[in-house]
Amino acid sequence: MLFNSIDFAIFLPVVFILYWFVTNKNLKLQNFLIVGASYLFYGWWDWRFLSLIFFSTVVDYTIGRKLKNEQNQTKRKVLLWTSILINLGFLGFFKYYNFFLDNFVTAFSFFGTEIKANSLNIILPVGISFYTFQTLSYTIDIYKRKLEPTKDFIAFTTFVSFFPQLVAGPIERAKNLLPQFYSKRIFDYSKAVDGMRQILWGLSKKILIADNCAEYANIIFNNSNEYSGITLVLGAIFFTLQIYGDFSGYSDIAIGTSRLFGFKLMQNFAFPYFSRDIAEFWRRWHISLSTWFRDYLYIPLGGSRGGTWMKVRNTFIIFIVSGFWHGANWTFIVWGALNAIYFLPLLLTNNNRNNLETLAKGKFFPSIKEFLFMLLTFGLTVFAWIFFRAENIKHALKYIYDMFYGLIHKAGYVQTINIFYWEIGYLFPIVLMMFVIIEWFGRENQFAIEKIGVKWPAIKRKLFYCSIVILLVLLGNDNNEKFIYFNF
Repeated sequence: MLFNSIDFAIFLPVVFILYWFVTNKNLKLQNFLIVGASYLFYGWWDWRFLSLIFFSTVVDYTIGRKLKNEQNQTKRKVLLWTSILINLGFLGFFKYYNFFLDNFVTAFSFFGTEIKANSLNIILPVGISFYTFQTLSYTIDIYKRKLEPTKDFIAFTTFVSFFPQLVAGPIERAKNLLPQFYSKRIFDYSKAVDGMRQILWGLSKKILIADNCAEYANIIFNNSNEYSGITLVLGAIFFTLQIYGDFSGYSDIAIGTSRLFGFKLMQNFAFPYFSRDIAEFWRRWHISLSTWFRDYLYIPLGGSRGGTWMKVRNTFIIFIVSGFWHGANWTFIVWGALNAIYFLPLLLTNNNRNNLETLAKGKFFPSIKEFLFMLLTFGLTVFAWIFFRAENIKHALKYIYDMFYGLIHKAGYVQTINIFYWEIGYLFPIVLMMFVIIEWFGRENQFAIEKIGVKWPAIKRKLFYCSIVILLVLLGNDNNEKFIYFNF
């Protein structure tokens, strides 16, 4: 079930009414309703995978309980690794089986040995990368004695399958989300209104920005041989805006929806394209995943405490694994490695934590120096996204070659102007510009329009929100495009 579909537009108010007006006097009944709604929401794609998420839930609930009572360290490690191997085993089979098989066959072919192996027609379960990491963090935290296991199976099932963030995050930690299922929720009108405001902005990012940028990015990437250098740059920028609008838009809708039901999820994006260096970018992009890798992989490997070799090794591991998490394609691995190369100079010179505050905090505009660093960071990010978007490494390298060759020999400004005039028109560039302005002036908040219009007169505030809805109708399409991270 897609957030940007009629199905969800019917589903959400029905669950909301049942939650607050039918089951509101019984906490366990409320949690049970969320479980039922979440399984319906997830099963809308493919009901067969409900057994998979239920099995993972049972495994980690059981192991969590056993870890609580087990004092023998060897047996505790066996329990932990049982959870890790089962969860990563499912993830590895569904997501990476064909990738490893194909590369295994290719490797032997390189040395002159032909191996016949049939790949499997495997359907990737939606959200498996997200809920796998969520349940793993629960087991690992119990093993480290940072968390007490729950006795409430329904509460734990709700934590694993909570529908707003089930299929594309944020990847919540049990210590944050799980306790919220233990206590009675009281409807808070102001929080609900704030949630609706964040949902509206998330839909705007997805429908107005991401879907429209996707249309033009797909045309340019899929026919890159036909376009000039400046047009290829434009295509990379369109994809850069697409993936941000798409993924952060999903997170906004998930967080806003959770607020409707009295839950608070972590912020997953903090205006990453307003970063002054790559380290700051990764503190602001997909925060729930980057902090997960930091806490459960980077720090256990030694983090940045060791010598230069250890810092380099751990940085490449964390970024390459992060890239591989996104999908079974060498393009993601190269994307991760490229970000590691960007990050290393900052780490090795101890400049990776220079920019902890929001850019130009409390000011209207940044300094010229800050602005130039922001442009440089954005440019490096755009370049890296080319690998992320390309079909394969060959496509990415050809795209980059054509882009730079074209910029030097045939920039193609006329072609780009024609694309804007004939293909894009005038309305979308205006909307895109307004989007960037709103994001800039809202960059110190949890989401861009959190404070916009709060103190305005009611009529002015309603006109602002109505104008967004009108634009959603005018610039939206009927395709109900799925979110990019459903593929991961």
